Order: sequence, then C-alpha cells, then structure tokens
Amino acid sequence: MMATNAPETSDSDLDARLEGIGRALGEREAAHREDLEGARGCAEKLRGRIGRALESFHRAVSQAGAPHLKIELGAIRHDDKHLRAFEFELARGRYRAIVVAKSRGEVTLVGPFRQGRAEGPCRTFPFAAEQELESALGAFLESFVEEAATP
Repeated sequence: MMATNAPETSDSDLDARLEGIGRALGEREAAHREDLEGARGCAEKLRGRIGRALESFHRAVSQAGAPHLKIELGAIRHDDKHLRAFEFELARGRYRAIVVAKSRGEVTLVGPFRQGRAEGPCRTFPFAAEQELESALGAFLESFVEEAATP
C-alpha cells in the first residue's frame, strides 16, 4: 500500500467540495454566457465561409489533377487556450491554421504553422470589422494553402 501525507477524506466530503467549486465556477461563468454564444455564432459563420471557399479550392485542385491537396476543416469546439472562446482548425498533413472566436468580441487567425512547432503568426480583429476580417481571411487561407501544399 502506498503511503501519502494527504489527509483521508470520505467520498461524500470530496463530492461536497467539488459540488461547491462547481457551483461557484458555474455562477461565475454564467455571466459570460451571452458573449460566449456570440463567439460561437461568429465561429459558425466563419467556418461556413471558409468551408465554401475550400469547396471551390477542392474543386479546382481536383479538376487540375491534384486531388491529394485536400484541406481538412475541423469541427467547432471550445478553444484549447482560452476558456471563453471557440476554435476550429484547418489541416493538411503537418500544417495547421486555427480560427479562434473569443467572447470578448475578437477573432484571431493563427498560423499557418507546422504541427509540433510554435503557433503563429496571429492576427486579431473585432467581430464588427467584417471587411478587414474578410480581407485578412483571404490572405490567411492563401498562406495556409501555399504552405500546406509545398513539398
């Protein structure tokens, strides 16, 4: 049997402690629910826009005889780094790019980068800066596709 210095607690003590922490954290985060829903909506809109652009890209590379250049578009999920944000990923081989929609009203375009290396470069835009974001999205996707399709 392994000896520990930690005091023994009963199951009900541990359950009660975690229930209390859960209640406190839940109440704290409930105040951010509306902004988080806005971030989710923004992520859905951007993923749809990128998905349509990738359909055009896939059609073009297939017609040109290079269907192996397929870019994967990941599902929307809670962000890995930011508690109050959603992200989705673009991937081809080791190459990645990430789109993050944050509850504070910002979108960050991360990459492109090679998996296993430092993420970056990053560019951040307010949700309301739709024209600037659309312009940056084009450059972001072009850069990702070029890097991901380079042998």
